[in-house]
Amino acid sequence: MNSPLIQLLVLAGIAVFLILRLRGVLGTREGFEKPTVSRPDPERRSKPEFDVIEGGPDLDITDHVDESSAAAKALAAMKRVDPSFSVGEFLGGARGAYEMILMAFEKGDLESIQSFISEDVYEAFAGVVEDRKQKGLTIEANFIGISDMTLAHAEFDEATKEGDVSVRFKSEMTSVVRDNAGDIIEGSDKEIKRQKDTWTFSRRMNSGDPNWQLIATGE
Repeated sequence: MNSPLIQLLVLAGIAVFLILRLRGVLGTREGFEKPTVSRPDPERRSKPEFDVIEGGPDLDITDHVDESSAAAKALAAMKRVDPSFSVGEFLGGARGAYEMILMAFEKGDLESIQSFISEDVYEAFAGVVEDRKQKGLTIEANFIGISDMTLAHAEFDEATKEGDVSVRFKSEMTSVVRDNAGDIIEGSDKEIKRQKDTWTFSRRMNSGDPNWQLIATGE
């Protein structure tokens, strides 16, 4: 057998060997190759965030009061009359109203908040402001913030469609009382004053007016 033929047979043998090795490493692909699909994780599917709940509790209510409480039933009744009512949005508005009304009262500027408070609350505030004026007292107050706020109670009157919601606030501020001469007779601008208030807001739920009014204050 001549030399060129031997070389050709050796090269052919090497080629066949390499093809067999490659098939063993890479495998073969025939026709359409389906994309890889991951198997669902049974543990992930069993987690609450993957469950679809229909007709469950209203989290907008149960995030703030117990599901079986009278307050929860009252809030649900308010929502049936006014589907746009949101407890979370109400509490956000109550937070802003608390600071606005409280600071206006401290400064004696009741005109700016008259539309946000009931007549009874206005008269009570006005009496205190007038008493300060007669005594020549002025108040310098600085609101620091609300440290805690909770929905304390809720009531709904089916006859009048009026909803009342009481909110408990814990706030911090500095307050200084000065006399006619400008001397400090009470408080300190460096000492933080902590106070607790429970305010009740009211609104007729079938009214086109979305604003709530402060109808009562207490501790």
